[in-house]
Amino acid sequence: MSTNAISTAATSTNERDPAMTMTPEQATQFAEVFDRMVRGVEQVLLGKSHVIRLSFTALLSEGHLLLEDVPGTGKTSLARAIAQSVRGTSNRVQFTPDLLPSDITGVSIYDQRSGSFDFHRGPVFANIVLADEINRASPKTQAALLEVMEEGQVTADGVTHPVAAPFMVIATQNPIEQAGTYRLPEAQLDRFIMKSSIGYPDHASTIRILEGSDKRAHDVVVPPVLSAATVVELAALARTVHVDATINDYVARLVDATRNATEVRLGASVRAALALIRTAKTLAAANGRHYVIPDDVKELAEPVLAHRLLLDPEAEFDGVTPSSVIAQILIETPPPGDRQLV
Repeated sequence: MSTNAISTAATSTNERDPAMTMTPEQATQFAEVFDRMVRGVEQVLLGKSHVIRLSFTALLSEGHLLLEDVPGTGKTSLARAIAQSVRGTSNRVQFTPDLLPSDITGVSIYDQRSGSFDFHRGPVFANIVLADEINRASPKTQAALLEVMEEGQVTADGVTHPVAAPFMVIATQNPIEQAGTYRLPEAQLDRFIMKSSIGYPDHASTIRILEGSDKRAHDVVVPPVLSAATVVELAALARTVHVDATINDYVARLVDATRNATEVRLGASVRAALALIRTAKTLAAANGRHYVIPDDVKELAEPVLAHRLLLDPEAEFDGVTPSSVIAQILIETPPPGDRQLV
């Protein structure tokens, strides 16, 4: 199915009525384009289709992605491949302790000829921005991303400069090296719609990687599948996926459970609940459905909610992790039955 068909479908849906939901035919077309995007990135990241699907789910949910994993697992390669799959602009920023906020957002420079200050845009003005090793920058520099990640704009000298659409920040960080790093504050973690890790490849994928050792990761170029405008249209189409009232109730109960868990000092916010619904809609469409089911919510609960939880220090000392808390909550919180969804 061509991307033109998707564009036509998205436009027709918006023209009919903003309250109209996605049709089964549109869901099928959405899934075909989504799978094509995933297959392209799989050329670079072998045997990791699940994390690739999560990454594109974040993109089409109009959110930002945080990749946390040990060195050498392909975090940067994944982010670069996602950027290449979209026919738009992309920039990579290597975060270091001496990086300044203006190095990211831009700076105003005085023009002697015109007698005025001209704003020179920073690398954040792109469709996809790779923030490599984000936890190596100072808190002041990390905070420079807050406004642009949440509002899609940069304010400099009282003037607002909007970024392009779509806009996505893919940030990476190394969890095992603490020297010279600055922990991301909860306010910024909450801006990431999803946090995921890649992990080591399985044996078969490792063999395939070794067989292609004559090629470097950056030598493999992923052909662009979609234009930036089509990504915006797909995201708009994903928002029209039907969500039953029982699904909203299920998400609300899950979020409430994170706030009442004894191991948790700070539970999931309202923004987290909205993020879970948004990503569940996109995942449903990616699976060829025009409606959300409880399994969509279950699959996304850990990557969407876990990084937003702040655990009690005693629970952390006992080996409790945010992921284990979410897993236990999913077990204890009954999903809506099939008959309720009809």
